[in-house]
Amino acid sequence: MPLQIQAVPAFETNYIWVLHDEQRCAIVDPGSAAEALEFLDRHGLNLCALLLTHHHADHIGGVDELLARQRVPVWGPKDTRMPQVNHPLSEGDRAEVPELGLSFEVLETPGHTRSHIVFHDPARLLAGDTLFSAGCGRLFEGTPKQMQRSLDKLGPLADQTEVYCAHEYTRDNCRFALEVEPDNAALQEWAAEVERRRADDRITLPVRLGHERAVNPFLRTREPSVIEAANRREPGTGDDPAAVFGVIRRWKDAF
Repeated sequence: MPLQIQAVPAFETNYIWVLHDEQRCAIVDPGSAAEALEFLDRHGLNLCALLLTHHHADHIGGVDELLARQRVPVWGPKDTRMPQVNHPLSEGDRAEVPELGLSFEVLETPGHTRSHIVFHDPARLLAGDTLFSAGCGRLFEGTPKQMQRSLDKLGPLADQTEVYCAHEYTRDNCRFALEVEPDNAALQEWAAEVERRRADDRITLPVRLGHERAVNPFLRTREPSVIEAANRREPGTGDDPAAVFGVIRRWKDAF
């Protein structure tokens, strides 16, 4: 069967992504075991791997219970706060799920946390809390310079790459992004579509990376319109991408 990727909602805004072929599956960032196990049981899926992006409880809180049912490889960053990881990963390593024919390259993307990683292959990016639609993760353990470098690592990935983010933050992110770039026609169109989807309780993910390059201010810190907005917000910022990112991130945090 062709690979399917389905979102399992958890908590208020989380998505646990399940990659499966209707028989076997890998689970990304299972913050809650209850929803993940219910999905596995309802679809008759056999768990074969866990993929973890960072240590926050809403991303790993269900790992122990899942492993109590079935011991599987746990791929994740090298971080002592994640003792369940039995396949620790660094920049350029690969996470393999042979049962599903998957092989992901790993990028270290510090910023949201110091040890955050993302997984990508030619078709998809499992972004955790590094990148959201029209937004990015809050800087809990990193600096604007680190996060700018992390986002720059996504530059070589193809526009067609499907981005699987860990939270349904798109509506609020679009509302903020319009404060930064009110004349961005692609963003205006996306914000309107997001409002329609959320009004119908529909998911806004995944999104294509090329689309995000057109609408996401945190991927657009070299664009004149975003540079101008940052300098209006904090005069004297200049055009250094990390400095522009820092202004936009502080602005978003206060929004």
